Parts: sequence; C-alpha cells; structure tokens
Amino acid sequence: MNTDHRYCSSLIKYQRYKSREVKVGNIGIGGDNPIRLQSMTTTDTMDTKATVAQSIRMIKAGCELVRITAPGKREAENLQQIKNELLKRGYNTPLVADIHFTPVAAEIAARIVEKVRVNPGNYADKKKFQEITYSDEAYLEELKRIEKRFIPLIDICKEEGTAMRIGTNHGSLSDRILSKYGDTPLGMVESALEFLRICKERNFHDVIISMKASNPQVMVQAYRLLIHRMEVEEMNYPLHLGVTEAGEGEDGRIKSAVGIGALLEDGIGDTVRVSLTEEPEFEIPVARRLVDRYLKRFPHDRINTLEENPINPFDYSKRHTHEVCNIGGKQVPVVVVDFSDKKKITSASFFALGYNYSVPLDKWNISDMACDYVFAGNHMVNFAIPGTLGIIYNYKTWLNNKGDRCYPFLDVQTYMSDVERSEYLNVVGIRLTDLNKAIISKLKMDASVVLMIDTYNNHGMAEQRRLFIELMNNNCETPVIIRRTYSNLNEEQLQLEASTDLGTLLLDGLGDGVFIATENCGSDQMIVKTAFGILQATRTRISKTEYISCPSCGRTLFDLQETTAKIRAKTSHLKGLKIGIMGCIVNGPGEMADADYGYVGTGVGKITLYKEKEVVQRNIPTDKAVDALIELIKSYGDWVDPKNSSA
Repeated sequence: MNTDHRYCSSLIKYQRYKSREVKVGNIGIGGDNPIRLQSMTTTDTMDTKATVAQSIRMIKAGCELVRITAPGKREAENLQQIKNELLKRGYNTPLVADIHFTPVAAEIAARIVEKVRVNPGNYADKKKFQEITYSDEAYLEELKRIEKRFIPLIDICKEEGTAMRIGTNHGSLSDRILSKYGDTPLGMVESALEFLRICKERNFHDVIISMKASNPQVMVQAYRLLIHRMEVEEMNYPLHLGVTEAGEGEDGRIKSAVGIGALLEDGIGDTVRVSLTEEPEFEIPVARRLVDRYLKRFPHDRINTLEENPINPFDYSKRHTHEVCNIGGKQVPVVVVDFSDKKKITSASFFALGYNYSVPLDKWNISDMACDYVFAGNHMVNFAIPGTLGIIYNYKTWLNNKGDRCYPFLDVQTYMSDVERSEYLNVVGIRLTDLNKAIISKLKMDASVVLMIDTYNNHGMAEQRRLFIELMNNNCETPVIIRRTYSNLNEEQLQLEASTDLGTLLLDGLGDGVFIATENCGSDQMIVKTAFGILQATRTRISKTEYISCPSCGRTLFDLQETTAKIRAKTSHLKGLKIGIMGCIVNGPGEMADADYGYVGTGVGKITLYKEKEVVQRNIPTDKAVDALIELIKSYGDWVDPKNSSA
C-alpha cells in the first residue's frame, strides 16, 4: 500500500490505531484503554453550585471527563471550589479546563485540574483575518515568541502531573497559519505540530490532540493528515475526536456520526465528544452508541489484501464515473428508497418520500428532499409517477412492466447471461466477493449499468471501500449506489449507523447514490430525511439550510437552544444557506468559517451579525436580532419567500 497515504493501521482489517497512553487523573487515554467519553458544562463557571450539579448529571450519564470553560483568572481559580465540591460528594472524575485567549488562566488551572485544553490558534496568536507575508527568518521569530509564551504552561503541567490537550479548530486558525498554509487541513495540522514540537523538545508527552471542524470533510482529512505527519516525526499522541458546532436534533447527530464515525471505522480515536446544541448529558448516550459498535466489530469476514490504494485520504476527489440517466458523472448522488416489502403501493405512499399528489389539480408537488428512485421489488406501480422519479423492479417483474422510467434490478448471474435488458438503466446488485475480471471487463463495455453494492460483512464499510478500490484500480467507471441494510433499530440508532457507514465512503468521494434498506427501523419519511441528511453532512448534495450551531458552555451569552429554534423556524426553507449561531465571540467568525451568515453573542442581551467573516451590525438587542438577521439575508439577495419555496 502507498505509504505516502498511510493514516491508520489497516484499511481492510479493523484494529485500533496504537497511540501512547496518557494519564488524566485516574484514567488512561490511548494505548490499550477503551475509547473515553466526555462532554462540557454549559453553566457559568462562577456558579459553583450549578456547575457541580450539571457535572454530576453528566457523570451519571457516563461522562468520563468533564470539561469546564475558564476564560479568565477568576473562572480558573474557581475550578478549585468546583473540584472540592465534587470530591466532597464522592466524584473524582477528571476535570478539564477549557482555555482560549488567556495563558495566565491556563497556568492557574493546570495547578488545579487534571487536564488543560489550549487552542493553538488563539493561545499565543491573534486573529484579525489579516494576510501577512513572512520571511523565513520572521516566521522563525514568531515561533520563538510562541515557545516563550507556551513553555511556562508546559513546566507547570510537568510539575503538577497535569495532562494537556492541544485542540486545533478549523475556524480559529491564526492569521500567521492562514497566511502560510491557508484555511486547510494542512494548516490545522501545522498549527498543532508547532506546539507539539515544543512539548517534545521539553520532554513533555502527556499530550492529547484534536482537529475539530464543523465541516466533517475538513475534520476527517485533518485527523488523517495529523497521524501521517506525527508518524514522520515519530510521535503517536492520543486523539480526541469531535465535530464542532454540529447542531441539534437529527442534523447534529448525523453530522457528528459522519465525521467521528469515519475515523472510528479506521480504528482512529481515543476519546470522543459529540457536540450538540442540547444539554450536555444528552451528548453522552449518542457518543456511547457511536463507540460501542466497535466492541462487536470482531470477528469480521476477511477482506482481500490491498496492494494499491488510489484514494487520497487527505484531499477530496470524487471518483470519476460515466453518467447513466441521472446517476454518476457530474450528477449529485441519488436517493433510493425501499418499498419492496409494502403490501400495496399507492400514490399516497409517496407522500413520505417527498411527493404529494393533488387530486383536484391532478399534479405532483415535489419537495427538495424527494427521493430519486423507489425500489419496488415485485410490487407493481399502477399509476402515473412523478416526472423526477424512477421505479426499480426485480428483473422478472420488470419484464412485465417496461413502462416509462421503469428499470430492472439484476443479480450478477442474470447480468452475465444473455438476457433482455433496459436500453437506459440496468441496476446490478453485487458484493465484493462477486467481483472478478470477467464482470469488470463486461462493465467497462456497458454504458447502461449502475452497480448497487451491498455487504454482509461485520466490517462492511471497509469491504465496500475495497470494492470501490478494485473498480478504480481496474479503470472501471461504472456508477455505484451504496446500499446498507439495517433491522430493529430505533430512529437515533439508524441515523448514527447509516451516517457512519455511508458517510465514510461519501467523504472519500465514493458513491453515486445511497440506499438505506430497513426492517423495523422507523417511518419511511425518517429514512428519507436521514439519507438526505447524510448527503448534506458530507457536502455531496445540498437540500436544506445548514445550521452551524455551537453547544452551550459557560461563555454563552444567550439561550442557544431557544435561539436556534427561532432562527430555524424562520429560515429552514433557504436551501443551501449556511447560518452560524454562536454563543460568544470565542466561537465567533473563526469558528463558523463555512457560514454565509453569523449570529454571535457579544455581550449580555447583545448580538452581532456577520456576513461570512465580516461584521455587519454590532450590539443588536436580543429581542430584535432574529428579525435583523432576516433583513440582513434579504439585503444580500439570499432570501426566498417561504410561499415560493418547495422545501
């Protein structure tokens, strides 16, 4: 395998990436330890009683590390009171101080708590979105300045036995890093490595690293590249995983599962936090469900040895395919829905799929999240279907129903025999074990085929990725729909598992469609929304407004959950727009790097609005800020009247 792209222990066999062990209080992180779960308090750090009560709720939910913000000296000092009260009540769960702009606060906290988190983007640097040109000598001087500011914290941590997390955030890279490396995963990695090298030189190794971003694509690439670069420099520090500002509800869960799950699938990650705009104790069960899947990953079926991996794990590039109908080529990934187990298919059945038939008008209303194909199996569809929809039948059923936009599903044996087929689209079901030179040779000569890949392997993502690699190494450009089958899961479990399995492949540019087949897993509407949510989270198909919303913490200056709900209620029809909702300036313009518009708390009862990274209006009263945001969107021509929206 190409060692220039190495980032995990194996692409074909599940095994944890082996990091060094770091002790944080009474628990070990990395090494042979289990993946640890953590969350962050949302209370005012100066409110000892409330912070202790919330910490206990988190611990009872399964939180193994409690992170508390310490933006200044007073908050850092009050960590002692919080720790004392928790110990008094019988809780010795390690505490983590979250530091951004104040090195002095970090130095105080390092003598109190078991771990200190610093952000290299703003610990010793400033961010004003200025592009600066450095000579090599000038850049070296900047590194010396950072080293001088950082060494006192390292020395205190060594003296006190305090661990450290160097937590890089995509949105808060310093002007210096941005000027040299750009707003890229490489910039994130270099930002952390500058601090890591100082730690290594000072013989301080109780360090954990994170590479967080609100965009799962950027986040995954950064973690992979970090591992690769650490190996080059003979480092193997543990990794804390998280998608920052993931949001709330199903969107937050799907986005978190796509990013965190893609890394867990390759055995990467020693500690996890799912960042939801909800109470912190609700984050822990979600993280637990993500992590616990890997306790049952063994045994899994053997996957063929891999000699050459054509996928660049550090840079997104969509697999090149030819176009078949609306699948492959430059088309966005399609969504296929399973209706093969229905007793009867009627026009009313399609309402859950995004199609609403109006009897008086005799027409279909089609939403932005309407599926592209229905797999009907052996059930006949005996009514006029919407013009944007295709029906896939099992082969023998298709022979009796070759109507407009009706296509056959063939198994490999049928496909390889000389049988009648559609001149437009033929869907061939296949698994990795079915693939051979004869099939690949026929596929390369056939412009009408789309593969629907499936797996029964316990390590299914890796098996399906291996199938893609086989096609790519043989220059076979047949489009592929990724199918995964689930049974007896609740709604959240399905969202998390499907997002991990399908999202991982999509992040690598693999897949021209998704097919979530289920048995006893919830409503058709929920399954369709999950499929579109996965495509949205991977940025492969945008069908709705995206909210980049931070979880609450002690720095938050307004009710994030309530405000997010208000903004969502008024803007959810703005397809493709990205709106950042940030509780404070720490999570301001930098953290919402991808956002088109930003709503940021800048004082008690005061909001500042951004257009991308530029301040537009300052200190708007909270009760008028949502309406002001709407007016801002309108002023830039991005507003659509809800009555004219198909969402």
